[in-house]
Amino acid sequence: MNKGILLLFLLISNLCSAQIIYDPQVLYDAPGGLMDPAIMRTMDVTFYDANYDSILDANWYTNSGIRLPATVQLDGGLILPNVMVRYKGNSTYAIPAGQGNKKVPYNLDFNDSVPGQTLLGFNKVKLANGMFDPTFVKEISSYNIYRRYLPTPEANLMQLNVQGNYLGLYINTESIDRQFLNKHFGENDGVLFKCDPIQQYGQPGPTGNSDLNWLGSDSTLYYNHYTLKSEEGWEEFVNLINVLNNSPNELDTILNIDRVLWAFALNQALLNLDTYNGLYQHNYYMYQTGDGLFQMIPWDVSESFLGALLGANSNPTELYEYDPYNGYNSWWYPLTQVLTGDPTSHYGKIYTAHLRTILNESLDATAIENYANTVQTLGAPAAAADPNAFFGMTEYYSNVTSELVIPFIFSAGGIVSSIDLRKSYLESLAPMQEMPPAVGNPVVLPPAAAGANYVTAQVSNATTVELMATKSFYKSKFISIPMYDDGTNGDATSGDGNYTGAFPWWFSGNQAKFYIRANNANATMLNPERAEYEFYTYDLPLAVEDLESFSVEVYPNPTFGVVNVSNPSGSNLNYTVHNSIGQLIVQSKLKGNKIDVSNQMAGIYFISFEDNQGRTAVKKLVIQ
Repeated sequence: MNKGILLLFLLISNLCSAQIIYDPQVLYDAPGGLMDPAIMRTMDVTFYDANYDSILDANWYTNSGIRLPATVQLDGGLILPNVMVRYKGNSTYAIPAGQGNKKVPYNLDFNDSVPGQTLLGFNKVKLANGMFDPTFVKEISSYNIYRRYLPTPEANLMQLNVQGNYLGLYINTESIDRQFLNKHFGENDGVLFKCDPIQQYGQPGPTGNSDLNWLGSDSTLYYNHYTLKSEEGWEEFVNLINVLNNSPNELDTILNIDRVLWAFALNQALLNLDTYNGLYQHNYYMYQTGDGLFQMIPWDVSESFLGALLGANSNPTELYEYDPYNGYNSWWYPLTQVLTGDPTSHYGKIYTAHLRTILNESLDATAIENYANTVQTLGAPAAAADPNAFFGMTEYYSNVTSELVIPFIFSAGGIVSSIDLRKSYLESLAPMQEMPPAVGNPVVLPPAAAGANYVTAQVSNATTVELMATKSFYKSKFISIPMYDDGTNGDATSGDGNYTGAFPWWFSGNQAKFYIRANNANATMLNPERAEYEFYTYDLPLAVEDLESFSVEVYPNPTFGVVNVSNPSGSNLNYTVHNSIGQLIVQSKLKGNKIDVSNQMAGIYFISFEDNQGRTAVKKLVIQ
C-alpha cells in the first residue's frame, strides 16, 4: 500500500463510528399507531352479504380459508372498502359459536382485493375474543416482554362492532405475514411455516401436533402438522426436521439456535404452556431467512401466566414448578432434547443465561402488574359494556393478581400469582444458583499498524472468553474468536483481567456486530445480556482498493445517479454504502440489478456486497 493510500486509510479508520447497542424497540409501532397499547380504537365491520355468519361458519368447519368482503370503518372516520374477512381461532371459535355467542375471533385482510390498501399501515389484523383470559391483558403483557428478546407480534385492545351491533372487547394482534417479516428481517420472500396442526377444535380427522419429529422424507407426511404460508418450502422445512433428528450436530447450519433458546426461556419464565416446550407442541412460526437459517417466531401467547391451562392438571404446584430444561410435556421431543435437555451442555448454559436475564430484568411482578393495570384501565369501559362477555368485571380485575377457580367449569392462573410462584421456583434450581462470570463493557481499540481491530473487556470468574462476531446482514452466524489475558494476541498486560481478541476481518467496510461470551465450568454470561438479539456494532475500516471474494462489478463508475450491478453468480446480495469517512449511508437487500445513489452528494463511496454464502466484495464508487 503506497503512502497516499495508507494516509487515506488511516483517516477512514480514525473516523469509524463508535460502537452502539442495536435496539429492536425501534421496530415497533410508533405512538399513535394502530398497535399503540395506550390507545383503544373502535372498528366497525359491515358485510355486504347479510348471510355472512352462516357462510363464514361453514367455511370455518371446512377450513377452506374463504373470506367475505366487508366495509371497515375505524374510530368513526377512516373507511376502507372490500376488506376480506373470515372467522379464525380454534376452541375460541368453536365453543362460543356452538353456544350461539356471536363474539368469535376475526381475521381481516385489507389489501387482498384492493392492492396497496392498509389500515394505518397494516395489511392484516387478527382480533381475538379473549375467551380464556378474563383480564384481556395476558397476551398483551406477555408480548410486551417477548419483544425485548426476539421478533414478536404487537397487540393491543380493540372494540368491535359488526353490522352495527357491538360484539365486545377484543385483543388486536399483528399478523405474522410478509409485512411482519420485512419489518424484522429486511426481507419477506423466504420459507414460512405456521406450526399448528390443521385439525381444529371439535373437528373430526387426523390428530397430531407440531413437534418436529421425523416422519420420513415424504413431505405429505407433514401436511397435517404444519401449514406452508409461503409459495414453496416443503423441501427446506423437511430438511430442517431431518437435520434436527438425524444430524443434530449440524443444527446450527439450518436453525438460528439462539432465537429458539430465547423463545424457550420466555415460554418457561412466563408459564406459556401452550407451545413447543410446554404442554402442547404448537403455536409458533418458522421462517427461513436469506442466510439459510430458520427463525422461531412466537405466536398466540394468550395462555401465558398459566392461563386457562391451570385446569390441565389436578396438581397446580406441578404446573408452577415444572422442569424448564425438559418442559412440562416435551422432554421426548427433539428440539427440547437437543437444546435444553442437559443444563450442563453448551446450549444448556446459554439457555440458563437467558433465563437468568429474563428473571432479573423482566420478571418483576410489580412492573408487570402496573403495565396490566394501565391497559385494563383503558379497556374497562368497553369490557363493562360487553354484551357477550365470558366473564364479569370482578374476574376482569381479580385474575390479574390471583388464580381464578370456578369449580368444574373454569380455572386460570393469575398474572402476579403465577410470576411469584414461577420465579421463586426457577431461582431455586441448581443451574440458576451457579455463579456466572462477570463481563464488563467491551472497548474497540484503535486499529493497529499490524492490521487488526482489537476488542478488550474486563472479565472475572471465567475459564474461557469469546468475542462473538459477524458481518451478516441477517445479524446471525456469529463466529467465536478466543480472547486472551496472557499479554499476547493484542492483550496489553498478562493477568490483569482484561481479555483481548481481534476481529477476523481487516479491510472490510462492513459493520461488525459483536458481543462477549464468557464461560466457566458451570455457567455462561453474555454482554450485552440480550445477545444475540442485541449486540454492539463497529464499522470496520475501509480499504481504497477493491476487495472481493466473489465476482461483482458496478457501472457506470463514475456515475451521476443509478448504478448497475453485474452479478455473475446470480446469488441474492445484500449491500451497504459508506462514504469516504466511513459513515454508513445505506443498508439494504439488492432488488433487481440497480442501486439508486442519485440523492447522495458528489464524492468517493464504497459499496460492500455480501452473498448468501457470507462472501464479501467491496467496490469503490465515484459519484459526480
